Amino acid sequence: MAVAFDEVVVKINDAARQVEADGGASPVLVAVVREFQSKLAKAERNADDGEPRHDSVMELEQAGDSAKAAAEADAGLSGGSRDAVLAAHLAICQLKAGA
Repeated sequence: MAVAFDEVVVKINDAARQVEADGGASPVLVAVVREFQSKLAKAERNADDGEPRHDSVMELEQAGDSAKAAAEADAGLSGGSRDAVLAAHLAICQLKAGA
């Protein structure tokens, strides 16, 4: 199932908010999720008529893979924050699959 870029934006920003607020999140995870959000901002700046370019989607997917791995390895992370990161990762994967 493909998703719209707007949904990806919402999911990544939600994951970033939850991880930032999660006292159990490791500094490494926080940094990785910030990078994911940074790649999102770049994708938004370079979008053509609201649609991300292929290279931006690839960068987002790589950042999402890193965020997913970091979230899964972070023993102190709350379940809600972990779920938010995994949802953001899934959203970018679905966007890529539909692109």
